Amino acid sequence: MTSSMRDLKVYTTYPHSCSYLEEQEATTLFIDPRQQMDKNLYSNLSLLGFRRSGNHVYRPHCTHCEACIPARIPVAGFKPKRSQRRTLARNADLRVERSEDIRDDQAFELYQRYIQLRHSDGDMYPPDREQYESFLNNAWNCTRYYRFYQRDTLLGVAVVDELVDGLSAIYTFFEPEEQKRSLGNYAVLWQIEKAREMGLHYLYLGYWIRDCQKMAYKSEYRPLELYVNSRWASLV
Repeated sequence: MTSSMRDLKVYTTYPHSCSYLEEQEATTLFIDPRQQMDKNLYSNLSLLGFRRSGNHVYRPHCTHCEACIPARIPVAGFKPKRSQRRTLARNADLRVERSEDIRDDQAFELYQRYIQLRHSDGDMYPPDREQYESFLNNAWNCTRYYRFYQRDTLLGVAVVDELVDGLSAIYTFFEPEEQKRSLGNYAVLWQIEKAREMGLHYLYLGYWIRDCQKMAYKSEYRPLELYVNSRWASLV
């Protein structure tokens, strides 16, 4: 571990209601917001299971629960299964464009619809523009915004951080009325291929939670590695 990693200051939040498991309390460990962050330090922290939200780098640190497990896909070994191949085929008509930011009305209105129809019970409801821009900002000049279009209609946006060894899937929002396309799954499959194209080793997926339906889907992507007992190991 480098001296810069040893010297990091970390803090914990007070216990608060867990966003994923009912009747559970959560505590979050986060890096001092005053810490000067760059791509290398951020990548090293990702190797230890940390994630980004806006300018905050955090990791669950709950006293009586270890349900949130960092997950990543080794992209070189990934082969889509039949259902994933069907998802790729259903979305073969989409084109992808990279943009510098997502502060325009078109992207925010898509985000609004997505939150209102898919996550009205979550922490980001009701959708707020200031919170949206803060959460999905271009942190440390390593964030990439990929837009998925059918002709001129924006159907989805993937917010992706470029790390030293991989891509980190920060957030994806998409047209909630296009359920048959499985746009959330397609965005993951697209990012796997993008990481492979860039010569990177991993797609970091955030936290896998076995008993939370919103997060358990990540085990559908194999091979999958989980960060358990301070080491990355394949999910059996």
